[in-house]
Order: sequence, then structure tokens, then C-alpha cells
Amino acid sequence: MENTQQYKVIGLMSGTSLDGLDLAACEFRHSEGKWQFRLRHAETLEYPASWRKKLMGAHQLDAASLMEMDAGFGIYLGEAVRSFSIRRKFKPDFVASHGHTVFHQPSKGFTTQIGNGQAIHATSGMPVISDFRTLDVLLGGQGAPLVPMGDKMLFSDYDVCLNLGGIANLSMDIKGKRVAFDVCFVNMALNLLAGELRKKFDNKGNIAASGEIHKPLLRTLRSKYDKLRGKRPSLGREIFERDFLSAITNSSIALNDRMRTVTESIALEITDVVRELKGSSVLCTGGGAFNSFLISRMLELGGDDVSWVIPDDDIVKFKEAIVFAFLGVLRRRGEVNCLRSVTGASRDCSGGVLAGF
Repeated sequence: MENTQQYKVIGLMSGTSLDGLDLAACEFRHSEGKWQFRLRHAETLEYPASWRKKLMGAHQLDAASLMEMDAGFGIYLGEAVRSFSIRRKFKPDFVASHGHTVFHQPSKGFTTQIGNGQAIHATSGMPVISDFRTLDVLLGGQGAPLVPMGDKMLFSDYDVCLNLGGIANLSMDIKGKRVAFDVCFVNMALNLLAGELRKKFDNKGNIAASGEIHKPLLRTLRSKYDKLRGKRPSLGREIFERDFLSAITNSSIALNDRMRTVTESIALEITDVVRELKGSSVLCTGGGAFNSFLISRMLELGGDDVSWVIPDDDIVKFKEAIVFAFLGVLRRRGEVNCLRSVTGASRDCSGGVLAGF
């Protein structure tokens, strides 16, 4: 176990909404039993159309082709982080990479995030920690969400930490234990619908705001989430395609009405859960925090009981990359970075595979 109290780390995050690759150059300091962080530099590297297309279709590849893409995407990440490091004049102790999720089937004992850590190391010349989820899955856990450990140690001033990414997930302390779970699909659904207008996303939720709630569709979505709620599974592409895709792509309903209805279902699901957990101050991060219309619906539904806090833009955008950088620090120190109270695993663990140390 390391005794080092300060670390410089570049965190890499590629989310399910395929917005791009987030790079966060972070400094962490451990003092008087507490962790503090500083975000020195951050940027989102938009995926070239070729990589975006590859990543969207990765789950349909045969095994050999997926392994080829795993290595190729690792080289792409390595080149990106090396360029970022040079441009920002930031030399990290190591890189912590989440990779890009292709398969997530913990019930079958596996999860797959491509972006091979050895390839990142070979290309960038930097030590790398990657593959944060597999150990937890093999210990019987969901392998997700992993961000709650960072929430607990870096953002403890808030009752609830809510991430509005491709999937909404939240975490909070209940009776001294950190609990967390996925709530609903957010940008995975909204960006898909925006794509029907050849847009990458619905800027500020303006398209959704122009629509009307389609009550039968809203009932359908709420019913589908009700069936999942008791199980609190980690949501992934498989569940989205199985349970939600056909409903939200029903072309007999006007697109702006579908977007309005999906937005309403998101706001209802999140507000219901926050009320259920009696959370009062909620830190909102992730791309969905920039969706003004979605936030307005959450504000209205939460009323005076809930304070939705939206931090500085860089924290909103890069919180997950910051947290994965921090999870890398804990892994490097041999300390727990994945909580069984969150994932349902048989024990806490320190997940992540090291390359180049």
C-alpha cells in the first residue's frame, strides 16, 4: 500500500450517450483523513463519425472483431491522452480509464468495457489503470454504479449525488452505508430521439418543451420502470433495447410529443426516488443537467421539499471522469473503491487492472 498523499491523474470517461471522450486532469491530496481534489484541465473530445459508428455497433460484432476494436480503441485513447497531456502541460502519475461499455450482463457474470489498458499504456507511454468493473461482477455484484465511492469521499456535502448521463443514477448515505442505483434512462433515450432530426441532442430540452405529454406512452414508460424498481438493476443497453426502445420510437406519436413524454417520465422517476429516500439537497451533474426543460420539470415536481444544486459547468460535465481518476488513486493505494452496499457483491473490493507500473 502506498503512503503517497498527493497524486496527479488523468481520468478518461466514455459514456453510454456517446457524447465523446471526457478527459480530466486532476490533482488529489489526502490530508487529515480527508480527500480534496482540484480539476486542473478538462475537455471533451468529440468522437469522429467513424468511431461513433463503430462504438454504436460494437455489440453486434463477432468475438475476433470485438477484440480488434478493443485494441484499436485503446490505441485511440492512448493517442488522445498523450496529446491532451502535451497540450495541457500536465504530466500525470498515471491514467485511469473507464473504457466504453459494450456488454453489461452481471447476471451472466460478465461486463465488457473496451479500450484495452495495455494498448493505452503502449501508445501513451503512461501507466494505466482500467477495467474497474469486472472484479465486482465476479464477486456477485452488479459492477455498477461505481461513482458512489467518489460521491462519498469527494462530494459529501450533499444528501444525494445525481448523475444525469446516458442513464440517471444516484447515491447517498443511509444509516452510515452508501447506497446507490440506476434510476432511469436519460440521454440514451433523449439523444436517440433527437437523432431522428439529425441532431446529437435536444439543446436545453427545447424540442421536448414544444411537445405535449402523450398519456398512454407515459403510462407505458412508468409501468416498465415500476417492474424494474423493486429489483434496482444496473441499467444498460440490453434493458433499454428490450423494454423501452419500441415504445419511444413509435412513429405514430409525434416526435416532440415523444420527447416531452420521455422527459416527463425521467423527471417523475427521479423525483419519486428522491422523495422516497427523503433527500433534500441533490447535486446534479452529467449532460442532462444542461437540459433546462428537464431541470424545470424536476424543480416543479420536487416543490419546496427538494433543492436541486447544479455546480460549476466543469463539475457538471466532468464529474464522472474526476471520480474514475479518484477510483484509480484508491486502486493504486490498494484501498476499497467499490462498495458491496452499492453493487450487491459478496465483499468490498479494489477493482482495476494495472498496466505499465
